[in-house]
Amino acid sequence: MKTAALLLCLLCITGPVLGQSCPDIGPYAKAREIIRDLDQINSPVGIQQTFSATIGGVPQWLSVRGKDRNNPIILFVHGGPASPAMPTLWQFQRPLEDYFTVVQWDQRAAGKSMVSTDPDRMDATLHIDRYVEDAIEVADLVRKRYGKRKIILIGHSWGTIVAMKAALLKPELFYAYVGIGQVINTRENERISYEFGVRQAREHHNKAALDELATIAPYPGTLPITRERIVVARKWAQYYGGLSAYRKDSRYYFDGPLLSPEYNASDICAIDKGSTVTLERVLPEFIEVDFSGVRQFPIPIVMFLGRHDYTTPSGPTEEWLSRVDAPSKQVIWFEHSAHMIPWEEPGRTLVSLLQTVRPMTTGDSMPH
Repeated sequence: MKTAALLLCLLCITGPVLGQSCPDIGPYAKAREIIRDLDQINSPVGIQQTFSATIGGVPQWLSVRGKDRNNPIILFVHGGPASPAMPTLWQFQRPLEDYFTVVQWDQRAAGKSMVSTDPDRMDATLHIDRYVEDAIEVADLVRKRYGKRKIILIGHSWGTIVAMKAALLKPELFYAYVGIGQVINTRENERISYEFGVRQAREHHNKAALDELATIAPYPGTLPITRERIVVARKWAQYYGGLSAYRKDSRYYFDGPLLSPEYNASDICAIDKGSTVTLERVLPEFIEVDFSGVRQFPIPIVMFLGRHDYTTPSGPTEEWLSRVDAPSKQVIWFEHSAHMIPWEEPGRTLVSLLQTVRPMTTGDSMPH
C-alpha cells in the first residue's frame, strides 16, 4: 500500500487513497457511465438526490438514494475521519435501496465537502464533538426533509465514535443504532491489533515484519500513540487480513472512487487532502476514546462484527455489549469479513438489516 494509504488506515480508518496528485479518470469514462446508468433510480416513488447543505456552518454534501420514499431512512456515518463512503457506494449499496432510503454524508473535510470549503475555515473545528453535532444536524435535516419521525443510524469504523455519541445525546431521532467495525476502547483495540500482527508474522516466519513490529514494542505500552507507531502496528495486522478478510490489500476499495459516478477528479483528490488536514487534529482525541464505561444505551443496538477484523477488533465490542443495558441488543457475526463488512458480505448485510432493524421502524411496512 502507498504511504498515504497506510496513514489513512491508521485510525481504524479506511478510505480511498490514490496519491497526492489528481488521478486521470479519462480512461474510466465508459465504465463510469455504465455504473451511472445502472445506478439510475427510475422508480416514480424513488429518491436520487446529491446536494450540499450547510451543516455546522460549513457546506457538507449528502447523497440520498432509494427506490421508494416510503421506506425507512438509513444515515450511514462513514469511517476515517475523511474516508467517505459515497465514492464506493456503487460497490455495495444498490440492494439496500430496495428496502431503505440510504443517506451517505461526506463529513466536514471529507471528499466533496472538503472541496466546498476552505480548509482554514474548518481547521479549528475538527474535533469529535463537532462531528457529533454535525451528525445530529444531518439526522434532523433528512428526517424533516423526507417526512420521517425517526431514522436508522449506522456507524462504520471512525463513524461509530461519532454515531454512538450522537445516539447517546439525541436518542429521540433514531429507531436503532447499528455499529460496524465498532470502536469501544482505542488503546485496547491497538493492543489486540498489534498482537495479531506479531502472531501472524511469527506463524509466517516473516522476519522483516517482526523486526519492524519490534521497533514499537511494547505497543501501545505507556508511550504516546503517535502516527508513526500506529502505521507500523496497523500495516501488518491489515497485511494478514485484518482489513479485508483473506486479502493482503484492499485495492477494490482504495481505487473504487475512480469508477464513481458521484466523484470527479477534484473530489477524489480531496480525500487525500482531507485525511492530511484532519489527522493531526483528531488523533489526540481519538486515542482517548473509551466507551467501556457506558452501561446504558437509550435505543436498540445491533453490532455487526467481522470475525477477522483486526483493524477495530471485535472482541471488545462483544464483551461490552454483553454488559450494556439497552431496550434490545444483538450481535451478528460475519464469518467471512474483517473490517469492511458491507463491501465484503453485502448480501448478509442486507438480510441482517431486514431481519433485525427494519421491523423496528414502526409505521413503515415491508414492500411486497
